[in-house]
Amino acid sequence: MATDYDTYQNPLNSRYCSPEIKHIFSPRNRFTTWRKLWVWLAEAEAELGLDISPKALEQLRANTRIEDAEFDVAAVEEKRRRHDVMAHVHTYGLVAPEAAGIIHWGATSCYVTDNADLIFLRDALNTLLPKLAGVIQRLTNFALEYRDLPCLGYTHGQPAQPITVGKRASLWITDLLMDLRNLERARDDLLTQFRGVKGTTGSQASFLAIFKGDDAKVDALDDLVTKKAGFAAAEISTSQTYSRKIDVDVVHALSSFGSTCERVGGDIRHLAMFKELEEPFEADQIGSSAMAYKRNPMRSERLCSLGRKLRNYSADVEQTYSAQWLERSLDDSAIRRLTLPESFLCADACLILLNNISSGLVVNKAIVKKRIEEELPFMATENIIMAMVERGYSRQETHEEIRVLSHEAGKVVKQEGKANDLLERIEKRAFFQPILPELAALIDPNTFTGRSAKLVEKLVQQKVQPALERYRDALKNIVDAELKV
Repeated sequence: MATDYDTYQNPLNSRYCSPEIKHIFSPRNRFTTWRKLWVWLAEAEAELGLDISPKALEQLRANTRIEDAEFDVAAVEEKRRRHDVMAHVHTYGLVAPEAAGIIHWGATSCYVTDNADLIFLRDALNTLLPKLAGVIQRLTNFALEYRDLPCLGYTHGQPAQPITVGKRASLWITDLLMDLRNLERARDDLLTQFRGVKGTTGSQASFLAIFKGDDAKVDALDDLVTKKAGFAAAEISTSQTYSRKIDVDVVHALSSFGSTCERVGGDIRHLAMFKELEEPFEADQIGSSAMAYKRNPMRSERLCSLGRKLRNYSADVEQTYSAQWLERSLDDSAIRRLTLPESFLCADACLILLNNISSGLVVNKAIVKKRIEEELPFMATENIIMAMVERGYSRQETHEEIRVLSHEAGKVVKQEGKANDLLERIEKRAFFQPILPELAALIDPNTFTGRSAKLVEKLVQQKVQPALERYRDALKNIVDAELKV
């Protein structure tokens, strides 16, 4: 007999994601949500005067959770009818016989499928947002801790003017704040984009017939169901489905977050390559099966991998939206079954990784200092030139002296593999005698980082704290994430 070990398992589901996000897109939650939608429809129709008995409503409410045995019943019916929604209408009617005749009254299949999907998108965004806030909080703590620690900046992949370790982390925070805003906007937009009750082609003709041409009651039905589902408003005009442009909007926000993940993971991997920064490494962890000494940045590598996958989901939803025909075509169905859940599972996996990485970043201060010292003599030349000019020496003449000595020192470093001896050359050159007493101050790394520390503090005060205020209670419950290999 085949077991789970004999069939393909999506690693997003089996290895990388949290139980809460997997539950949102689970069959149990999907079909239970369908039943809730049928309850809300029946309740609203009864409230507006349709002949639905209290007993029918009671049975519907008592059986909203689909039980294990009912999945088999629905599967048999779906095989016979070749229609999943009608299979579940039949299955629900068996446990709520008083309501069997009014389940799905006036609705089309997309009443449950599409409204349920909008509920899942909303709930999934609400699940991801506190996790993202938690990552931002952890990185903020890291940035504040190291806001004064000088390190090399890099432009074009080459050593550049020093910044601080905290200032570099503030770049990641800034981008993640944009992701937080994007996901919040997508969630907030959804709250006014419920499909509601629109009928087979979006004209509400079936509901107008049920209510004998009473426009006000059709509007009231739409509003009642929308409020019962927890949405502020329904979209005014839809086709048989809600516009797949909504999927584009939501998944774009997720994909944008994926690009941030790949960027942050890439930075950490580069810094690990320089030995300046390391992601968490557990006591018994093995970096390589052959090279026992290695501490591979496997978490950040996985973050880059999943971030790359996440940002590619945007193409799926764009192409699906643009391929829709008129009031609807079914070529969106199969791909959305994959893309919508997987994009959220992938984002969740990235957040788990970011949580884990940001909870234990290790700064190798000695290496950071050493790398600055290796490059600082070249970077200090501008300070030295300015100090000489202040004493009345020609800038051009000083520049030439520095240029000649810098090239000599550079040759020693690049061709002989020796330490940078530019400062020793400057000290021995009589031309620079007037500034030798202040040479140590001119090459102090802390004088090269500008306003790095203050910029970190300003970012935290003006952007991070206001953005995280609404997550204050949720942040109290954020715990360190554990990873599967």
